[in-house]
Amino acid sequence: RSLMNLREVVSALNDFASLSLAESWDNVGLLVEPSPPHTVNTLFLTNDLTEEVMEEAVQKQADLILSYHPPIFAPLKRVTWKTWKERLVVRALEHRIGIYSPHTAYDAIPHGVNNWLTKGLGACISIPLHPSTAPSFPAEGTHRVEFCAHNNEHLDMVLSKIKDIQEISCLTTLPARVEGEEQTRVSLNCSQKALLEVVALLSQNSLLYHKTEILLLQKPLLPHTGMGRLCTLSEPVSLSDIMERIKSHLKLPHIRLAMGMGKTLESPVKKAALCAGSGGSVLKGTEADLYLTGEMSHHDILDAVANGISVILCEHSNTERGFLSELRDMLAIHLQNKINIIVSEKDRDPLQV
Repeated sequence: RSLMNLREVVSALNDFASLSLAESWDNVGLLVEPSPPHTVNTLFLTNDLTEEVMEEAVQKQADLILSYHPPIFAPLKRVTWKTWKERLVVRALEHRIGIYSPHTAYDAIPHGVNNWLTKGLGACISIPLHPSTAPSFPAEGTHRVEFCAHNNEHLDMVLSKIKDIQEISCLTTLPARVEGEEQTRVSLNCSQKALLEVVALLSQNSLLYHKTEILLLQKPLLPHTGMGRLCTLSEPVSLSDIMERIKSHLKLPHIRLAMGMGKTLESPVKKAALCAGSGGSVLKGTEADLYLTGEMSHHDILDAVANGISVILCEHSNTERGFLSELRDMLAIHLQNKINIIVSEKDRDPLQV
């Protein structure tokens, strides 16, 4: 095997799933980094990094742990032996083990956790419930302002004043023919704050002002990428059949069901909305026959049931963990089989029946 250092592995992991797709509240990426140089021979995958799982990673001589859930979420004020999260950091650094967490970046990607969960429903077409937007477009600013003006001193003065405003970018001037007259078309990108100043400046000249267009800049949606999935089954299936499929896919003897108002186990399921983990906020308000997630609040369940939507809960990490074996195979290809990738055997949902 050719050796890979930590920076190379982290860079490859970031290429596999861009961290810009993670939710803004999340804490993703490299969370614990041993001093360089740090060679990675063994990458260890887990859903939750508990102390028992950390012990296993140490035994298996892991150099980097990929923990789907971030073990450091709230900031640590100290790193002592007092609390279990602090102890994880101590153990990791003592044994020179890095910790990386992708969390909601893996929820959003087309080949991620939610995509794996849809396979439990059978043949279906799925789209994200909340599509992700391209991180790098438009270049800058929230609005574009455009106007046409005659070439004269007044335009030069307006342009020089515009250049003094903060948070303006992409200021361009182009020759334009308007109703047979030679004019200049001015275009600029600006922030919400700068927009107010630009509008105040242009409104001093009613001719300019009445020819001004303001466009709201929106980032394009990324196909097949985003939070949650709305799945349309190729063939409607009874609720009882869907339950068996989900149990089989997640390898679970038990799941929990809240039956939608007016529904029975024989009721057909044509549309299912799903979200791995804790899906209440992502699923809320979606029209479907079924909600599938790990956990949901009591009141969100009552809302769904009252609207005739059945809810299947499988416990939080049971809707995620099975993805790890698929991830191992994908990362082996992505990392060109340069490192050894293993899945934790100790990692399990804390709730047992």
